[in-house]
Amino acid sequence: MKKFIGFILLSILMLGIMSGFNQNDNQPASLLVQSKIKDNNVFVECILSGISFRESEQKNQKVGKLVIWLDGKKTREVNTAAFIIKGLSPGNHQVKLEVVDLKNVPYGLTKEFLVNIPK
Repeated sequence: MKKFIGFILLSILMLGIMSGFNQNDNQPASLLVQSKIKDNNVFVECILSGISFRESEQKNQKVGKLVIWLDGKKTREVNTAAFIIKGLSPGNHQVKLEVVDLKNVPYGLTKEFLVNIPK
């Protein structure tokens, strides 16, 4: 089972990488999110296709960042595909990730998920 999950994750990663080579702006952007809880921290990994976190990559590619919302409040912005949400209190928390451009205009890509931090 673990090998199968690893294979699926690797396939998704490769698909994201390969779609990065496609310069067709007509292809819609997509956002896949995976998270893991350890103690009171949430480790988040994102696969974002069609939008880059780096300005210097290609001039014709869309550039953006992720806005992290926790329990309805904007907490911070990141420009990396992997990050940690640290120091959450025990209980349920609603996490929302929103992809925006560098002027904070939404691209229309969001993912929301619930995390439960154990006591």
